[in-house]
Amino acid sequence: MNGTSIGVGIVGLGGMGHHHARNVEELGATVVAGVDLVPEQRERFAAEFNAKTYETHDELVVDDAVDAVVVTTPNRFHEPITVAALEAGCDVLVEKPLAHTLESAERIAAAEAESDGFCMVGFHNRHAASMAMFEEHHARGRFGELTHIEANYVRRRGVPGPGSWFTNKDLSGGGALLDIGVHALDLALYALDFPDITEVSGIARTTFGGREDYADPDGFGDNWDANAETYDVDDSVSAFIRCADGQTISLEAAWATNREESMDFRIRGTEAGAQFDIGDTKLQILGASATGADHYTDTTCTGDTGLTGYLEQDERFLTAVATGSEPTTNTLDEALTVQRVIDAIYRSSETGQAESIESRPIPQPVEKEAEADQQPEAGAEADL
Repeated sequence: MNGTSIGVGIVGLGGMGHHHARNVEELGATVVAGVDLVPEQRERFAAEFNAKTYETHDELVVDDAVDAVVVTTPNRFHEPITVAALEAGCDVLVEKPLAHTLESAERIAAAEAESDGFCMVGFHNRHAASMAMFEEHHARGRFGELTHIEANYVRRRGVPGPGSWFTNKDLSGGGALLDIGVHALDLALYALDFPDITEVSGIARTTFGGREDYADPDGFGDNWDANAETYDVDDSVSAFIRCADGQTISLEAAWATNREESMDFRIRGTEAGAQFDIGDTKLQILGASATGADHYTDTTCTGDTGLTGYLEQDERFLTAVATGSEPTTNTLDEALTVQRVIDAIYRSSETGQAESIESRPIPQPVEKEAEADQQPEAGAEADL
């Protein structure tokens, strides 16, 4: 990446916006502009990165210095910002999930189809050392045929600030599933090479959101007030996904539940299995052999601790921008499949029955929503 002259604009100047901006600079591109409704955020960003700042994304996407846009706003605003950037011919990296609803995600897909730019989606855990090592061993046939994945992203007590956009369905589209479960779901589908899906069943629960006696020993939620705050999303989800060739996925996602926290990811294969924590740098390979005496063959691989999923993801994004090539990972089509599974899980929870994934024709672009509806709340940012 060093020596390239890519100008990057960041929309949403909270923690995630700064994180991406620092990656951009480390990778040799240039942060040229930023957008946030909050003046103090704009001032801080301009001082750190010597970049122009704007109050609205419409100003940023028409800035001639901007070649690519990174979107780190609440989920509901992914669509208007990403569509505007694509219509302006910019390439876009939008934080996960693709959108707050399936319909919104499909409109982004329609905009990309009409644009000279492309859209990647921020599923950075694909690029952590644990997953990179798994992919290499899988490519060599170490695991045989993959049969089942247990995907967990569970907090014991970890509801984001009650009353924030995370717990407001209008802004987020959903709770624990769309916030953290989406990482585990994407990683499972990615490990299976995005197979055809025949059936999805799930239950979404809201157990802790309205409780006056909610205990938060680590202070994750900050000043919990069940009566005063908006909380109309799920705080845990259990789901089961059946694929056309027989592979299955069991998914557990929770902001709060009475069990130990876990980011445990287990992959079963016909020749061996794999186990690691999502985003970690270690991979355990579990097998057995009849050579000599019957025995287990357990191997622990330790990856480069300097390899972070975020940095690798941002490098792949900037490389695609610099070369003018289509991205080969974190594609919009993959993110749209993830969004369809999420939609099916929520539908299954409502109907009490297994649901199929609706693979509908990509809709034509629609008129933008009213400008007042496109603006994120003051200080809002995407979750780490």
